[in-house]
Amino acid sequence: MTLPNSSRRHFLKLTGLTLAGLPLAVSGCASALTGSRKDPSYLVYVGTYAAADAESVFLYRLNPETGALTRVGASKAGPNPTYLTLDPQQRLLYTANETEEYNGMKSGSVRAFAVDRKTGGLTLLNEQSSFGPGPCYISLDHTRRLALVANYGGGSVCALPVQANGQLGAPSATQQHTGSGPHKNQNVPHAHCFLPDPANRFALAVDLGIDQVVAYPLEPGTGKFLNTPTTAFATAPGAGPRHLIFHPNKRWGYLINELNSTVTALSYDAAQGKFSELHTLPTLPAGFTAWNACADIHVSPNGRFLYASNRGHNSIVVYAIDPTSGKLTWVQHADTQGKIPRNFALDPSGRVALVANQQTNNIVTYRIDGQTGMLTATGTSVEVSAPVCLQVVPDFLA
Repeated sequence: MTLPNSSRRHFLKLTGLTLAGLPLAVSGCASALTGSRKDPSYLVYVGTYAAADAESVFLYRLNPETGALTRVGASKAGPNPTYLTLDPQQRLLYTANETEEYNGMKSGSVRAFAVDRKTGGLTLLNEQSSFGPGPCYISLDHTRRLALVANYGGGSVCALPVQANGQLGAPSATQQHTGSGPHKNQNVPHAHCFLPDPANRFALAVDLGIDQVVAYPLEPGTGKFLNTPTTAFATAPGAGPRHLIFHPNKRWGYLINELNSTVTALSYDAAQGKFSELHTLPTLPAGFTAWNACADIHVSPNGRFLYASNRGHNSIVVYAIDPTSGKLTWVQHADTQGKIPRNFALDPSGRVALVANQQTNNIVTYRIDGQTGMLTATGTSVEVSAPVCLQVVPDFLA
């Protein structure tokens, strides 16, 4: 990430589980809001930069009709749970706790939590080393048996087997990246994203420091990835790739490049685990010359639009996706009504966008026009200290 380490510190999916005998909750959320609703609602888990003994994962209810957010509760999830992921049944939540030291080692940690289905609160199951400092991303492979972690500070990736009770086992595979790039923030590798491809054949690691997407063949049955990586895609030198997202058709991918403020549209060869470039577009309007660093990227649920965040310009850029070619056409720059939009999310219905402004400690919601993709602020803004990750799931408390 472009922000210096001091700023980072300051702002700093599992079926058939056996969840009997879980430990007591670390910090339960407040009782769920009650009352009937005409329209389905969603829950939003918010990861933050926070001290070890502070509430650090917050829970809100989202009304997709109005964009309103209502706080449900909060949990103590350890220091700096800056990236979250949940299993598809919303019974387990995993955090990447972005620290530089864990149990005397130069490493961050990852934590597994059980989700209370009545309150949304979190119960700590266990904690493991991420085998590298500064973990910033965690995802589950499509079998829900493997957690994939990217360590930004250490420039490494690791895989941890997910056990039958939801706990994380010790890392079953690790890989240290090597290399550098021409930008001042690329003196060493910086793994920033690690996720499975749609077919679950490859784990794809996006490394900002070496300008590459690295493909690892997956062995989900053993809880490992093979340490025989290949280059799935190489960006322009100094681009600084950060996050990768797939289109619902599974044939196209979209890569946001933090350091040169661009988005690259890609065609994916699922058999080889390789991408080819369709085209690359700027995320900034012409004439903007101040500092900017891109952050997050998402495709609308209907596959018609792409959204990406600009930190510095403090905007969400909207593109239309050509349904035949996968190429992009600019639609809009929407002001985020705050500073440093580290992460944002779209609700599963595709009606609301939520933006987490890290530096101004607020989450803002926008109505999404289903025909044009354009964003219009709803007027909702809630205060959360240093929000950096949003995960929107169906409201199982309703």
